[in-house]
Amino acid sequence: MTGVALGFQLEPLDLRLEQVLPSRKVPTGLATSRKYKQIRASIEEVGLIEPLSVSPVQANEGQYLLLDGHLRLIALRDLGRESAPCLVATDDEAYTYNSRINRLSTIQEHFMIRRAIDGGLSTQRLAKALCVDVSQIVKKANLLEGICPEAAEIFKDRQFSVELGRIIRKMKPNRQIECAELMASANTLTVSYAEALLVATPADMLVTGKRPLKLAGATPEQMLKMEREMANLQSQYRLVEHTYGQDVLNFVLAKGYLAKLLENVRVAKYLKQHQPEVLEQFMVIVDSTSLDPHPGAAS
Repeated sequence: MTGVALGFQLEPLDLRLEQVLPSRKVPTGLATSRKYKQIRASIEEVGLIEPLSVSPVQANEGQYLLLDGHLRLIALRDLGRESAPCLVATDDEAYTYNSRINRLSTIQEHFMIRRAIDGGLSTQRLAKALCVDVSQIVKKANLLEGICPEAAEIFKDRQFSVELGRIIRKMKPNRQIECAELMASANTLTVSYAEALLVATPADMLVTGKRPLKLAGATPEQMLKMEREMANLQSQYRLVEHTYGQDVLNFVLAKGYLAKLLENVRVAKYLKQHQPEVLEQFMVIVDSTSLDPHPGAAS
């Protein structure tokens, strides 16, 4: 069995900034953006955490093309730094490095902040490094307080507002899991959606045992309708979750059978002459790649 070739050298290489060539033009006005200010403040306060990613320029020995870290490079130059640690790519594939990166999720950020605080870094210094208010650091550090591990597991790879934690922790663990599943399945991890779920939660599933008086901007009639719709949605979600595996199996079997059936020239000809609408629906099923309704299917 052959080994897997590494895409980068294991040890960072300290390079002079003049050796690093940007691979793209940086947009005008970037130096005033919030993201740039955060990166610059972080480097100034705690140093460069993530090395630059570069690739050797074959036609010019000693020069390296920057794959990832354009904002960091600009910040380093602005701060008067002369060199920086760089991860050097071992191949010359021309791809956009940023497209291969999974950005930090909210819960991963929480763990990093917790480790920094536990390691002795003050919230004030962290806030300065990240160019945010101290209250935001405190919220990020306490994100999972009162949230059960199962709900946290559902949220672990996603990005969301830290205010979501404030709402979820008002619910009991079983309800937290239900709401986390609903938000994840709808791909809607917003504060407003979480507040709607909170208001629709029965009192016995809340930590305080008391339901919120109302949702801002909603009348009592709208609240009652929303509660019924939310209960119906949860019921449908559980039903789909319970039958999904069997539905997929049935779909695969039906698709395979129809594909084989339509390969029979006589059958296909008969359907085309006598049952064209049935043939059309059969072809839709055969061409389908999932259980989602096909645009051409009858509603």
